[in-house]
Amino acid sequence: MNLTFSSRIAKTLKSPYGIALLLSLLCIGLFFIHQDTLLAYRRLAIEQGQWWRIITGNLLHTNDWHLIMNLAGLWAILLLHKQHYSSIGLLWLLFILCLLQGIGLYLFYPNLLGYVGLSGVLHGLFSYGVIQDCRTGYKSGYLLLLGVIVKVTYEQIQGASPEVIKLIGARVATEAHLVGLLSGLLCAAALYGIQRLCQR
Repeated sequence: MNLTFSSRIAKTLKSPYGIALLLSLLCIGLFFIHQDTLLAYRRLAIEQGQWWRIITGNLLHTNDWHLIMNLAGLWAILLLHKQHYSSIGLLWLLFILCLLQGIGLYLFYPNLLGYVGLSGVLHGLFSYGVIQDCRTGYKSGYLLLLGVIVKVTYEQIQGASPEVIKLIGARVATEAHLVGLLSGLLCAAALYGIQRLCQR
């Protein structure tokens, strides 16, 4: 029985759900040990050579509601698009999205001095997933893609809703949502290009 339980755990950890579980536990752990001064995205610190903040800032959260909403979003997106991921593929995608998120904010938003949260990466994961939906024949993918583009465009013009701002206790960095969306589309385009080259 212990062997069966252990094999189930091992199987879960080798699946996309295992990657999502590890990411969730990492975000929860970082939330409780309060390492914002060392790990949060801080532009001035990055300029002084603390490059890890480009990635680690995505894993921190302002309060418990911020954390809960982002982790709920992670699992909802995974359940929606699980058929598109292997465990290694999802792990690499999340790493690349974290990297692109931090680099994008650094290069294109010099006035954004600080940022924490997984929401930008989640927008990237979602947009990547809906492109895969479209490529595999799911017509709903086109509607979802249009929906996320409209949402992010609206946020760039009108900003985030006051309710969300109050809930997370901080300004919503809508810039991160745009960078995340574009990063996800870029990853999907890169995968398509690689697959076309391999087919030739």
